[in-house]
Amino acid sequence: MAAGIDIVPIYFTDRDETLRRLGGVLELDFRAGVRLRRPWFDPEGAFDPSRGQYRATSLLQMLLEDSQEDQAERVLGVTSVDLFAPVLTYVFGEAQLNGRAAVVSCHRLRAEAYGLPPDPALLFQRLHKEAVHELGHTYGLLHCPDVRCVMRASSYAEEIELKGERFCEACRALLAQRNVIPRALRSR
Repeated sequence: MAAGIDIVPIYFTDRDETLRRLGGVLELDFRAGVRLRRPWFDPEGAFDPSRGQYRATSLLQMLLEDSQEDQAERVLGVTSVDLFAPVLTYVFGEAQLNGRAAVVSCHRLRAEAYGLPPDPALLFQRLHKEAVHELGHTYGLLHCPDVRCVMRASSYAEEIELKGERFCEACRALLAQRNVIPRALRSR
């Protein structure tokens, strides 16, 4: 049986402990098996030397080029490099809407990026919310106006702290209507 979510580290530091922990909470959030996999591609193809950043959309495409027979329902790339989308200076993550691939970056989620001392607990909280957020997009959810919903858009790291870790009632209803709601979220 294939896992529900594959987590793929892409130039990710703090790899083992953080990714195992993230996998554990995502298993609870989505009631899906989670496995860690090595990348099967060269992420350097996503690097844009003129910006000094990695194109998030290119990493999504690479994540989708998985030829493994027992592919997971969803694949989540987790990276420490700085991501961008062409019209934005940076992004915390990006996902394929109604697709199976998402990517999140810790680069701008770290307190050190803002001149503050390292805060591993805050970093993990932000990473978890952004992972759930991007996976929500793969289930077809758009950004939500509810400030407590994990699907609320975040332009700044501090905004991530204001939103919750779960989908709001309206987002859960949309998922249920499309019959794609992860089992664990039906009762929350």
